[in-house]
Amino acid sequence: MSRDEDFRSFALGQSLGLRRLSYALTQDRHRAEDLLQATLERTYLKWARVAGAEDPGAYVRSICYRLAATERSRGWRRFESTFAEPPELVDSPQEDVENRLDLARALSGLTVKQRAVVVLRYLEDRPVREVAHILNVSEGTVKRQTFEAVRRLRTLLPATADKNTEAPHA
Repeated sequence: MSRDEDFRSFALGQSLGLRRLSYALTQDRHRAEDLLQATLERTYLKWARVAGAEDPGAYVRSICYRLAATERSRGWRRFESTFAEPPELVDSPQEDVENRLDLARALSGLTVKQRAVVVLRYLEDRPVREVAHILNVSEGTVKRQTFEAVRRLRTLLPATADKNTEAPHA
């Protein structure tokens, strides 16, 4: 298999997960697409290193996170969105739409690192060790960021927490 075919196959296999991660980090569909494109461009340029990595998927998620963090720190590109569209990834039942929008709004109240930790730990179901490797931080930092992010989400989503504790109607 040629270098380009190998990269193309890898990119196709990773694109859905990377798109979700990009959206979770940016909270904006258009910026997420830009981040995904930049991540794949950087991955292609470093393909020999990525392909030889122990876990190429983790390597690419690390690239994505770093690009997102760098973009957020550039003041001239920073803007606040009053509403972020949910990604068009999976059809969801109508009753979940409101919860998804509430969660998207709450996630936008987290720092980029906290969003990355929450997405990698809970959406992608990755262990602490792997998240630490992807983000190039200690396991303790992952645990602290997770704790702070969950605590912040609980303050931003009080109505959802109340809904989940109510008994179902008979």
